[in-house]
Amino acid sequence: MLTFVASVFVFGLLVFFHELGHFFVAKMVGIKVIEFSLGFGPKIAGATWGETQYNVRLLPLGGFVRMAGMEPNEEIEEGDELRGFNKKTIGQRIAVIFAGPFMNFLLAAMLLAMIFAFQGIPDGVVTVETLPDSPAMQGGIMPGDKILAINGEHIENQDELIGLISARPNQNIEITVLRNNVEQQLNIRTTADENGAGKIGFIVGPGTRKLGLIQSIGQGLAWTGRGTFMILDFVSKMIFGQAPADFGGPVRVVSEIGKAAEVGFFFLLQLAAFLSINLGLFNLFPIPALDGSRILFLFWEKLRGRPVDPMKENFIHLVGFGLLLLLMVVITYNDILSIFVVNNVPGQN
Repeated sequence: MLTFVASVFVFGLLVFFHELGHFFVAKMVGIKVIEFSLGFGPKIAGATWGETQYNVRLLPLGGFVRMAGMEPNEEIEEGDELRGFNKKTIGQRIAVIFAGPFMNFLLAAMLLAMIFAFQGIPDGVVTVETLPDSPAMQGGIMPGDKILAINGEHIENQDELIGLISARPNQNIEITVLRNNVEQQLNIRTTADENGAGKIGFIVGPGTRKLGLIQSIGQGLAWTGRGTFMILDFVSKMIFGQAPADFGGPVRVVSEIGKAAEVGFFFLLQLAAFLSINLGLFNLFPIPALDGSRILFLFWEKLRGRPVDPMKENFIHLVGFGLLLLLMVVITYNDILSIFVVNNVPGQN
């Protein structure tokens, strides 16, 4: 039940903001919006406000904004002839289409800013627990201590900390910690584990530092930018064979959402931010039926001085949509197969 509720929340949030972008800019440039819908399929609830119908539909895996003048040979009501999508300038039409993906990037930045303001931004390494009679306990390390340095070498993350300690079995080391905003130097002698690596007997985790509103917004934007470039870098490596192809469909996404929800609400928001960046980027790819291809057609219209035949463009988008559905079926099948295999490995609970 938790997975279902969390999935509806995340998918609904991502789709709502995406379609809100199209809707808001369309209204700004004077396009008549006939329908704003979350989901596909039969309508389960709806209301009319002004000239627009607002609907919730049965299948919660998408949404759409239906604007006047987007279909070939569409009849437009008298008095609304100039309010059709196809009657607006190329720049205005591009703005309407681009606004959807843009809102996904904005949503990611907002979610990350919320996390940084209320939970905190990742900040170094903090002691979670010291084991009884361990060198860490005997040396004075306490839960909540932020580990700053080992023998003067600054610590940024858990991997660096573990690496420095592991390389020093049965040695005296100086650990610099921050406790109650005061730095302290603690001298500890490491022991060696069964593999000969150094250890001191404590459990650490990522530290956090809460930010003010302005800092949170700035960091939210910065982390969204970094996340975008990381995804683009990974996609480029997949294209050139430098990284294995790794795609996940709705089944896998729902599975990850369920896991995130079990960890906590802020972890769920973090995943939602990552998915929102992915959705924004994916929609900008020049693949027929996606926003990116529609923008590409508009640039081509600008270059050639006249629009592409609407019937031909719609056919291309229809074929692209069919291929995307086929790809989604294949990915979903692989997701289900991988989950079935993992859950049936001997010795696994």
